[in-house]
Amino acid sequence: MYYLINNALPLMLRIYSFSYEEFQYALSVGVTAPFYLTKLFKEYFNDDAVIINISSSRDRMSQANTESYTAAKGGISALTHALMMSLSGKVRVNSISPGWIDTHGNTYTGPDAYQQPVGRVGNPEDISSMVLFLCSSKATFINGENICIDGGMTKQMIYHEDGGWHLD
Repeated sequence: MYYLINNALPLMLRIYSFSYEEFQYALSVGVTAPFYLTKLFKEYFNDDAVIINISSSRDRMSQANTESYTAAKGGISALTHALMMSLSGKVRVNSISPGWIDTHGNTYTGPDAYQQPVGRVGNPEDISSMVLFLCSSKATFINGENICIDGGMTKQMIYHEDGGWHLD
């Protein structure tokens, strides 16, 4: 069984400060590289092969000045279902869209934790567990999906003064 995990961090620059070339570089890292890696390895994949693309919850929501990163992560989400169709019957292709994942081992309390519906910031194991599951024989009917692992943040609607939230 072969696995290809595409996980790259494209540039995240402000719209007012990045060049055309930097934006193209972000797309090259975030979308073009996973496409070409898949193309290069496709002859080695067997019927049990799995590709996992790491996207971001920013593929469905944004903050100001994240255009290059958001475009790249949205592109990898779309590339996932396109590759799934092209590689149908040979390779399962899925993506994961992490939310806030702390990779430094920090523990967050107060508003940073409270704003998360699960009450905490995510950790790398939250993502790696899903990668392992999607690569396993228990996930053979999951194909072309983008699974958001964000503790519920993208499902939470927040208005001023709702649930104790307010804009200072």
